[in-house]
Amino acid sequence: MASTISLKSAPSLRLPTPLTSPSTLQSQRHLGFNLSHSFPTIELSPTHQNFPSGHSKTSSTTTAFFFQKKKSPPPPADSSRPTKVQELRVYEINERDRGSPAFLKLSQKQVNSLGDLVPFSNKVYSGDLEKRLGITTGLCVLIKHVPEKKGDRYEAIYSFYFGDYGHISVQGPYLTYQDTYLAVTGGSGIFQGVYGQVKLQQLIFPFKLFYTFYLKGIPDLPKELLGKHVDPSPDIEPSPAAKAKESDAVIPNFTD
Repeated sequence: MASTISLKSAPSLRLPTPLTSPSTLQSQRHLGFNLSHSFPTIELSPTHQNFPSGHSKTSSTTTAFFFQKKKSPPPPADSSRPTKVQELRVYEINERDRGSPAFLKLSQKQVNSLGDLVPFSNKVYSGDLEKRLGITTGLCVLIKHVPEKKGDRYEAIYSFYFGDYGHISVQGPYLTYQDTYLAVTGGSGIFQGVYGQVKLQQLIFPFKLFYTFYLKGIPDLPKELLGKHVDPSPDIEPSPAAKAKESDAVIPNFTD
């Protein structure tokens, strides 16, 4: 392939002098110049014009430089966020003194049906049942009645409040007839940035439940929340001091 690009010979071309009207000529005289001098005649020589073979490559390279989309650098990894799993165990107990739960039969059907709502709030005790920690507050939306298992499936959205320590929010399936896992969606206070999951164990629906949290993304939990837990059973009861909310059996500013 030839290394140069040649333009074919062509007869000389002379561009006509722009037409001017008498009024235009008169204007030119006033301005002191002539348009024919401002736009000189351009001639194309019949001689060959040679361009370097690299001219086209340089032009495309320049175009690519200005129009190529720049890739954004990946965000830096957050190596400071804790990744170890911490287990936290608590009991949720309905002592029938909070007007909970409330059943809102939006379906207006005799059997539990899609759309029925159950807002609730119960008390939360430490896993060793020696301290009152706070409360749960939330809402269950009935998804399906399961007569063969004598229960229901709910979608639950609720939070666990731990006084000055903050709170943990969860969401997921709540089954009245078997254990389930819910997602930990966030928190506040010492639980800010938390994620993970929580296992829900039904002991006596809807009065006694046991939870095992598997938490990530937060600093080490205070020992006050991590006492050796009592094995879950339908017979468990909080200590008398915790039920009475005595000063040494509650956490600071526990949520009531």
